[in-house]
Amino acid sequence: MNEERKKALQALKTAKGQTEGIIKMIEDERYCMDISNQMLAVQSLLKKANLLILKNHLNHCVKEACHTENADEKIDEIISIFEKMMNK
Repeated sequence: MNEERKKALQALKTAKGQTEGIIKMIEDERYCMDISNQMLAVQSLLKKANLLILKNHLNHCVKEACHTENADEKIDEIISIFEKMMNK
């Protein structure tokens, strides 16, 4: 596993732990603003993990595809992801 994937995995594991914490906060009827702040932290970790995965994809999959006939397909995949990210 390369470095980007390791970092993404760690961010996702952290987000998982924080999400479990948020569930407990809701069950314990904690203050709404505290819950919301924790939710923002999880969203930030998910964005970070996604960026790392996309970086890995560009540096490996797309770079390799540029030397084959699959380059257009890989570039279209990246554009599709960027479109989804921008529509949020």
